[in-house]
Amino acid sequence: MPFAQVVIGPPGSGKSTYCHGCSQFFNAIGRHTAVVNMDPANDLLPYPCAVDIRDFVTLEEIMQEQQLGPNGGLMFAVESLDKSVDLFVLQIKSLVQEERAYVVFDCPGQVELFTHHSSLFRIFKRLEKELDMRLCVVNLIDCFYITSPSQYISVLLLALRSMLMLDLPQINVFSKIDLLKSYGELPFRLDYYTEVQELEYLEPYIEQERSQLGVNRFKKLTECISEMVTDFNLVSFEVLCVDDKESMIHLQNVIDKANGYIFGSSEIGGDTVWAEATRQGAMLSNVDIQQRWIDNKVYYDKIEQEKRESLLKEQKDQEKTFDVDDEWEQAIKDWEEKQGTDYVR
Repeated sequence: MPFAQVVIGPPGSGKSTYCHGCSQFFNAIGRHTAVVNMDPANDLLPYPCAVDIRDFVTLEEIMQEQQLGPNGGLMFAVESLDKSVDLFVLQIKSLVQEERAYVVFDCPGQVELFTHHSSLFRIFKRLEKELDMRLCVVNLIDCFYITSPSQYISVLLLALRSMLMLDLPQINVFSKIDLLKSYGELPFRLDYYTEVQELEYLEPYIEQERSQLGVNRFKKLTECISEMVTDFNLVSFEVLCVDDKESMIHLQNVIDKANGYIFGSSEIGGDTVWAEATRQGAMLSNVDIQQRWIDNKVYYDKIEQEKRESLLKEQKDQEKTFDVDDEWEQAIKDWEEKQGTDYVR
């Protein structure tokens, strides 16, 4: 049974960076990964791309032929892929059946495509049906939105809408969490924003924000939205720093539980490596995110840097050991060849 992640999120949320990080991370633990670019406007990919939508259609061609702007052209391009999706499905089928790849779909950043437009929904539902693929949506949102109470409520609604539209297991993630401390002090602890509870405490800050902007409307609407989100407890968030190994381990562990992924013989050495990585992720879950990313960020960053330096030193020492062994083997080989030549003489 193939497994995949569908990476969505607003522009600038770090989707392509995350996909590149997944490619490096999974290959390091022995999980063969293939990244698929679903954005016809993205011609600067930081990762090796297994399947590229730009091989089927490009935004530049659509805009020129159909006389459309960037947004309209992007929606038209995805609709075109939806109408002629057979070849795309065959390529994904080749990845998951012949190469046994874990697939990561890098989706466009236009929010309409995963909030009320149905083309992406139909494409992924077809993959789910025909290939029996287990999908999990990873919704990345820049942690900067935490700093504005009204924008925080907006991203909650965005997350809810994408959950309803795509109809798949979804993990919502505040990305670039390592930058949050530099944005200023928050009125509440970080776990208040990730667990999304008791949003009524935000209302005074929303009112203050409105008064500064000179906007006094929608107070009742905001209160109703906050009450609905809190009562039904439908949304929560993880946090992510792509450059932090423990953060990636923890998030991938959560995603694996969401889509039911079970590592096995298809991972070369992945059993031991991922078991160890999961253990480290479990240790990380005991670390308070407020302490890790805000209160004692410098301390934990120092520990992480020391771990990286230690790992690099171990790798260099291993490389030196291999070099010495190779030189010794070559010396023995040269000596044996010389002895053989002398004997013949």
